[in-house]
Amino acid sequence: MSAHLDAKALSRLTAEIERDIDAGSYDGVHLILARHGEIALNAVIGQAERATSRPLEHDAVFRILSLTKAFTNTLALMAIGEGRLALSTRVVDVIPEFLGTDRFRAVRKDRINLGHLLTHRSGMPATPDPGLGPDRFGVLADVIEALCSVDAVNEPGTDLNYSPSVNHALMGEMVRRVYGYDSFRQLAHDRLFAPLGMDSTRFGLPRKWAGRAVPLKVYVPEDGWLSPDDIECLNTCISEDAELPWVGAVSTAQDVFAFAEMLRRGGEHSGEQLIAPAVLDHATRLQTGDMVNDLYAGIAQTRGWETPPGNFGLGFSLSGTGTHPSFFGPFTSPRTYGNYGAGSSLFWVDPERNMTLVFLSAGVMDEGDNVARFQKISTMAVAAAL
Repeated sequence: MSAHLDAKALSRLTAEIERDIDAGSYDGVHLILARHGEIALNAVIGQAERATSRPLEHDAVFRILSLTKAFTNTLALMAIGEGRLALSTRVVDVIPEFLGTDRFRAVRKDRINLGHLLTHRSGMPATPDPGLGPDRFGVLADVIEALCSVDAVNEPGTDLNYSPSVNHALMGEMVRRVYGYDSFRQLAHDRLFAPLGMDSTRFGLPRKWAGRAVPLKVYVPEDGWLSPDDIECLNTCISEDAELPWVGAVSTAQDVFAFAEMLRRGGEHSGEQLIAPAVLDHATRLQTGDMVNDLYAGIAQTRGWETPPGNFGLGFSLSGTGTHPSFFGPFTSPRTYGNYGAGSSLFWVDPERNMTLVFLSAGVMDEGDNVARFQKISTMAVAAAL
């Protein structure tokens, strides 16, 4: 093949996905795999919703959960390159009220900076609820107000614990304020989505896209780290006006591919440099040393797996080296980077092989099962490289 990918290996990959769907692991998927920017596989397999036998379409709009964080990370990296923020910029330098009223109790919050947020080392609680109930998740101003009363639980910089919500809520508000926008949603559209031609991507789900939207259906145990309600409530929370910088974006596989390809090209799109090459190069290098990610270390322990290192750059998860289970598998190049959403979504860029993978699934899996699924998919994808 002209993309230097083995056709038989790609056929094995799609057949394996079909077997997983037939087994009930998830409902459907839109997968894009490319090399050197040339798409070799653009496959829509299965259903948007198994219970209703609704087919999955090529223009399906997915609630991409924490893959959302990739967009917020990118806006922060853009702001760094433009001199509006620095890794050393403290949250309180931009959001002074974040310190709260009891400054003695909040002394650790005074030291949390943008670098801590991007590397999941802020010391803030690792919770899917940023301090208030789901009925107010979509109002970023309310979320920030609630976080002013939430204290850090660890010294910033000393603990790597994947943050489902708090870090990126703060990051989104920091970026909004330094750019002087009234809404984070409009900032993301003007500065990122519109320049990339991501016409089916927004923070919040526009009413006119409701018929294209894939519902969040969760196949996880009630006693898991996230319950079905923790995720399925987002079917309602991600409304047209919602601003959730951590989990509230909707997108298509084609749009996520356009975003990932911009990263593969060093931050460039159609002659415009959206992210400074020096900033992106640093962001896709290991920033967390040999620190362990507490969340995934816990998952590994329950399954008898080798404990994985955290392997974070600035906002991006990295492949690294070793035989531990991981989203990108052990055979992507060590500097492969990307992001993922709970039990469902993934993209990665392998800079050594010039490969890009996008995988958006209908149906949210248990996170341990999801790691195993993506390790398999990533390995089979990279095994196709000639």
